[in-house]
Amino acid sequence: MESIEFISTGIKGADEVIETLYPGDNIIWQVDSFEAYSFVVKQFVRQAAADKRRLVYLHFGCHAPLVDEDALNTANADFKVHTLDATMGFESFTSRVYQIISAEDKETFFVFDCLSELQESWCSDLMTGNFFQVTCPYLQEREDVTYFALYRNAHTQDTIARIREVTQLLLNLYYIDSQYYLHPLKVWHRYSPVMFLPHLLTPDGSECITDSGSSADLFSRLQIHTKKLDYWDVRFEEAKPYLNAPLQEQAYVKENLLNLLIGKRSRIASLSRDFFTLEDLIQIGSREIGTGYIGGKSVGMLLARKILETKNPDFYQEHMERHDSYYIGSDVFYTYIVQNGGWRLRMQQKTGDGYFTAAEELRKILLTGHFPTTIKEQIMVMLEYYGQSPIIVRSSSLLEDNFGNAFAGKYDSFFCPNQGTPEERYDAFLEAVRKVYASTMSREALEYRLNRGLADKDEQMALLVQRVSGDYHGKYFFPHCAGVGNSSNLFVWDKNTDPSKGMLRLVFGMGTRAVDRVNSDYPRIVALDKPERPPLLAYGDERKFSQHYVDVINLEENEFQTIPIEAVKELPLKTNVRLFMEPDFELARYFRETGHRSRKVPDIVSFTRLLRHTDFPKSLENVLAVLSHTYDYPVDIEFTCNFDKQEHYRISLLQCRPLQTKGLGRKIEFPKDVDKNECYFSSKGNFMGGNVRLPVHYFIFVKIKPYLALTEPQKYAIANQIGTLNHILKGKHAVLAGPGRWGTTTPALGVPVRFTDLCNMNAICEISYEKLGLMPELSYGSHFFQDIVESNIFYIALFQSERDVTFNEEKLLGQKNILEELLSGSTEEEIYPDVIHVADVREENIEIYSDIVTQRLICT
Repeated sequence: MESIEFISTGIKGADEVIETLYPGDNIIWQVDSFEAYSFVVKQFVRQAAADKRRLVYLHFGCHAPLVDEDALNTANADFKVHTLDATMGFESFTSRVYQIISAEDKETFFVFDCLSELQESWCSDLMTGNFFQVTCPYLQEREDVTYFALYRNAHTQDTIARIREVTQLLLNLYYIDSQYYLHPLKVWHRYSPVMFLPHLLTPDGSECITDSGSSADLFSRLQIHTKKLDYWDVRFEEAKPYLNAPLQEQAYVKENLLNLLIGKRSRIASLSRDFFTLEDLIQIGSREIGTGYIGGKSVGMLLARKILETKNPDFYQEHMERHDSYYIGSDVFYTYIVQNGGWRLRMQQKTGDGYFTAAEELRKILLTGHFPTTIKEQIMVMLEYYGQSPIIVRSSSLLEDNFGNAFAGKYDSFFCPNQGTPEERYDAFLEAVRKVYASTMSREALEYRLNRGLADKDEQMALLVQRVSGDYHGKYFFPHCAGVGNSSNLFVWDKNTDPSKGMLRLVFGMGTRAVDRVNSDYPRIVALDKPERPPLLAYGDERKFSQHYVDVINLEENEFQTIPIEAVKELPLKTNVRLFMEPDFELARYFRETGHRSRKVPDIVSFTRLLRHTDFPKSLENVLAVLSHTYDYPVDIEFTCNFDKQEHYRISLLQCRPLQTKGLGRKIEFPKDVDKNECYFSSKGNFMGGNVRLPVHYFIFVKIKPYLALTEPQKYAIANQIGTLNHILKGKHAVLAGPGRWGTTTPALGVPVRFTDLCNMNAICEISYEKLGLMPELSYGSHFFQDIVESNIFYIALFQSERDVTFNEEKLLGQKNILEELLSGSTEEEIYPDVIHVADVREENIEIYSDIVTQRLICT
């Protein structure tokens, strides 16, 4: 049997009771005071110095250091002191500790300040337990010996249980009548008949207290609390008595709760400070599962509602649907990673080498993990509250929906139809949570963070759980309409449009079809200064450019579905269907003219009555104006709207975030006497990005006919090759042009690139080939658009059937194709010079000119 090295605590009596320390031991001292912990640390440090041990002290508490550096220097001890700031947050703090430990040789002695000190910075038992659960096993693996402490009665039973599970020694130290008593609770791999009884520590050793009278006398003098609140809950309970206090007295308490729920330093936090009351914050805390921040999406939704309630109370009372959302705190995300053994991977994923590779392994863990019992119990209570109402689990990360970083569509959200037995509904909800957590490690999210300089930032994932807005319509559940609203409208299709009035991207049914680019379907684009005027009619008939499918929740089949509009029309909609649909008058006229009067005329989702004969568009205009004025920044909202039989409506505001947008820019002087036949392209309207004058050094063009002749795998290979060119031509003024829609998930409608495959382009151009079924979609308001704007990419749609549109394909193809020259050595895959044409036009001094007011666009 391999011999064990015995290590002294520096206290003779303690060594007798626990049979000394072993390599790899983590020792938790439960104490009543700083002085008690200081006593055992001083003996341990003195002994370590005498034994020529390497000693490292990590100081983060709000007290004088436990370790006397001067004494250690005098003794020529081998030691290092690190002063850390716990307010940097759990992940940054824990990562720094991991780095400090890793930099030392194995079998080092470590001393930590009392872990209870972390509560002042993190306000959460959950995170204190997480820190120990990730740090203790690593120290044990290295055979280090480490001292920690906890203040007795300062932590929940769950936290103590989690710490007890992984530590090697859990020791109670009592100081009574100027004497120290040691009572071991856990001693790993050691045992004696009296080890787990209390012992009086004496100068000569220890005395075990075995008789019942002395034991009862000792323990009766201790304050033992069998049930302790989480430090987080204590802070909220302490705030409640201030609800009726003067505002001045509430200020400090309110600030504490703001810091717990929202954070300290951000523009959104400043706005929250202005509008949220102490009562609001206590209410939010009462609906939080776990602890930690509620995240950007939750804050944006709550703040926007509060702004409207404060600034327009009459409208809010009459037309705003209330919400009863829950929030799963950001601490739960870290706890989930820790308890499922993913923290080492999390640390690897934070490194350059492991950023993508470790993420894939971590994603698998996130998809299959289990949840802490206390969190599962809180989730069950929430699900009992919602009953069988459909709910949605939405990402609400710390960086999401803030100024500068929208993260639009980067993290997933999942509808839970919420039908079936309580057990089935519970399992489905947890699966939805797992999937949202796993989306933090998706390739698209990681690339977005990398491209935005956020790879090193703590990105905790809180969750927003919302009751789905809508009603039962037969076996389906959905709202009457939903959409995206932008307070600034740069998608203007004639010079008379006022961009400052904003715009909507409006759909019938669930709003998913408004926030995403949907193949073969078009939402209604509404310019709020003239909401009744339909856009894009010149590009085809009204039916073609309208909504053909609706997203719903099928309650009988317990799933989210997409169904044809025709299947919805006959449902009991509980309001006037003509608010949303009207007959296809153009087709009806065609039937009359061709002698087919008896044929049934289908409806078109046009929203004509809603936009012409109700004040709904004016209300949305006012909502956007109030929010953007308060934010002092353009905003982007997501909303639903439901109507009753009298056509009275209620709007549910689901999301609000600062809208990344380009201003109009200064007026651009166009070149004079330009022959359109000599231009590469020109257009009237159908561009996004304001007034620009952009140099063009490279054109990347995907040719339509050879592209359509490819197999589907080959079309995806084309998308990958575009991504390679995107990397090669970064910062080199490249314009990407191709058929149909960039970023489609259906290769027959365009090139299925990911956004990261074109994120370095100066401009992208979508070109129509109507006879071949490939058409652009001006997707202002969608996640795709948000990506374009954030990356400062100019967008152009060229509808070749339009009178004012020119695309000189022959001129472009007349340039030498340098594709193979660029890709030489960059890829082992097949190169497609017959499909992708790359032209170097640096010597031609080509530029793109645009003007919003005149809607003029030219590239020459």
